[in-house]
Amino acid sequence: MSRPPLSPITAILPETVPFVGPEAIARRSGVPLRARIGANESPFGPAPSVIAAMAAAASESWHYGDPENHDLRQAIAAHLGIPAANVMPGEGVDAILGMAVRLYAAPGSTVVTSLGGYPTFNYHLAGYGVQMHTVPYVGEREDVDGLARAARETNAAMVYLANPDNPMGSWWDAASVERFIAAVPETTMVVLDEAYGEFAPEGTLPPIDVTRPNLLRMRTFSKAYGLAGARVGYVIGEAQSVSAFNRIRNHFGISNIAQAGALAALADQTQLQASIAAVRSSLDDTAGIARRHGLKPLPTATNFVAVDAGRDGIYARAIVDGLAQRGVFIRMPGVAGLNRCIRVSAGTAADRALLDSALGEVLAELG
Repeated sequence: MSRPPLSPITAILPETVPFVGPEAIARRSGVPLRARIGANESPFGPAPSVIAAMAAAASESWHYGDPENHDLRQAIAAHLGIPAANVMPGEGVDAILGMAVRLYAAPGSTVVTSLGGYPTFNYHLAGYGVQMHTVPYVGEREDVDGLARAARETNAAMVYLANPDNPMGSWWDAASVERFIAAVPETTMVVLDEAYGEFAPEGTLPPIDVTRPNLLRMRTFSKAYGLAGARVGYVIGEAQSVSAFNRIRNHFGISNIAQAGALAALADQTQLQASIAAVRSSLDDTAGIARRHGLKPLPTATNFVAVDAGRDGIYARAIVDGLAQRGVFIRMPGVAGLNRCIRVSAGTAADRALLDSALGEVLAELG
């Protein structure tokens, strides 16, 4: 029987998921999940006030969420001290990244990103038929000067930088990021992913400038606010560049429950600071666990820590798989050089105790 053909772009793509979730790993292995410390979620949130707001909103689930996200948009803008016209909420940074690619990178155009950087961005590039040009990391950091240079040399439609970085947890200071932005051609859209910005040291995030047409900054409620499952993020930028998202966005993409949760989270900054402190304490303990087992934790400005396992990607993969066999879910970078590391998200005291014992068993087996 004949069937409708896929579009030329999608016909050549593999069916894939950028990240294999812990649920899938548990289903495949038959090993129950005991410690979920691989997806860069926060086990310390959301705040009780957020849970209460979402529970109250659940009774209103018979109707769609506000398609303009008006109250949330106004609240984010007030929090940042900028006009609401310079903010656009969306269903998580992942979705906003996809929309940005669709808006600013035509099929066949070139987009510059880092080799080993955030895989979901690459997934969107492939899905929209965009040519990806990659720039290797320099040590544990994305090469900001190399990214800007590649954007110029390739006449790139877009260039992507995550600061702080995933998967390495590294970061650049604000002056370096501003140097990078200034070195990119005005016709290239800069995508600055700041999903981990709340965890970064002071002086990491440049001041918000909503006058530059070729700069989009992405932020989220998934990490520090503990709302990964609600799927709420937002983009900041010059008004016309932000308004363009109205051409393609899913106007009912953020449910009324998610909007209520994000509003409550933004209003509870005391809880936010407590959650950030809990994450930092957790990562300090995780780093100590790594050192006790002869591994080297790297400095981090995120809610996870990259740990140098001291050998190569095969060895690091064996650690990841060995922990999974014991119900401890972590991840690792995916390209040579970076993949000598494993990556462990902040966890509860119980999570860390499981990691400590399981890691010791795995390393003893590997020798």
